[in-house]
Amino acid sequence: MMMDSSIKIIGAGLAGAEAAWQLAERGIKVELYEMRPFKSTPAHCTDNFAELVCSNSLRAAGLENAVGLLKEEMRRLDSLIIRTADETAVPAGGALAVDRQLFAEKITDVVTNHPNITVFREEIKKIPMNSNVIVASGPLTSDDLAEDIIKVTGEEALSFFDAAAPIVELETVDMNKAFWASRYDKGDADYLNCPMTKEEYDKFYEELINAEAAEIKGFENKQVFEGCMPIEIMASRGYMTMAFGPLKPVGITNLHTGKSPFAVVQLRKENTQGSLLNLVGFQTHLKWGEQKRVFRLIPGLENAEFARYGVMHRNTFLNAPKVLNADFSCRLRPDLFFAGQITGVEGYVESAASGLLAGLNVWQRIQEKDTFVFPAETALGGLARHLEGSPSVNFQPMNVNFGLIPPLKERVKGKREKNSRISQRALTALDNYKAEYQI
Repeated sequence: MMMDSSIKIIGAGLAGAEAAWQLAERGIKVELYEMRPFKSTPAHCTDNFAELVCSNSLRAAGLENAVGLLKEEMRRLDSLIIRTADETAVPAGGALAVDRQLFAEKITDVVTNHPNITVFREEIKKIPMNSNVIVASGPLTSDDLAEDIIKVTGEEALSFFDAAAPIVELETVDMNKAFWASRYDKGDADYLNCPMTKEEYDKFYEELINAEAAEIKGFENKQVFEGCMPIEIMASRGYMTMAFGPLKPVGITNLHTGKSPFAVVQLRKENTQGSLLNLVGFQTHLKWGEQKRVFRLIPGLENAEFARYGVMHRNTFLNAPKVLNADFSCRLRPDLFFAGQITGVEGYVESAASGLLAGLNVWQRIQEKDTFVFPAETALGGLARHLEGSPSVNFQPMNVNFGLIPPLKERVKGKREKNSRISQRALTALDNYKAEYQI
């Protein structure tokens, strides 16, 4: 059968946009298909590409953190997603957070106006044949396409549920109770803190664990991924679970009283103006009325206006060890690649990274060259090898972490110093690999 010379990418999220960019910049003609706005999802609010639906944070920025290393590796490979995130960053202490609307608008503009990319606003229900294809349909893949993926891969996709945190308007926060500060007064005061006494925490805890959740329709498996645990489920696991998690007061002093709070709720800027704030760690699936009632028990948020309530949605992913090779190609169909959260990576940066790798490897396939699997010492290589080499029984999504990278041969005292050296080794390996293969 004759192969179509065009590259078809299904989905214009973080992974799809990144893959399209990587191919288009190398002179490859790309057909990019996005079903929104004609068919939306429970989590998306706009028809922009690369819309961030859960949080505006791309997590830690420093090289002593694995996701910081992954971002730097992507910068060195000219990642559109990371470049745009840097351009639209908002203050977030040691994290890289973005103005999510500006971020998505910029990505959409760049991709739509690229001369080598043609955008089609339509739903793809079946994977095209006789063409190199990247499926980057995301964790909210439509039912028809999901069924076809199962047929093509020969392995049923798994599903779990993902939750997004609510957003409040800054001008409605009581600043007589809340205050801007960083932990241990290190760095800029980029987080708004709402301190709680034990009595306030007790009341909040009781109301939260007894609040009414929205009904989950259409799915029998109600498994929740640990990395996006709804706050009400976290609270149900024990009285102090929140206080040791997102509400931990360590390193925070109440600037109004000079005392250490029993617990503290932190809010992070959602946009450049700082007018919208995200409740950090407050992913939730409570009914909207319950969110308003319970979250207004947080000191400083008694009269808060919610720009967006938290939502919970389906998140679908492949059993990657059975389905995918380390270059993100399908084992049963070499011209078919997958990218994004559907592959079993977890997180914004990891999704974009998989799109970058899928795009580069389709480029290699077009040139009839061997595909790339980056060195094991790199975050990109570690992430890809994890998807291929993990046990397939009870496979679960994975964030990038230093455990995916071989340890140093020498012993190093101190976790930060050890991680920093791992990162420097990774970047050296990446630069050498780039030079060798002229990437």
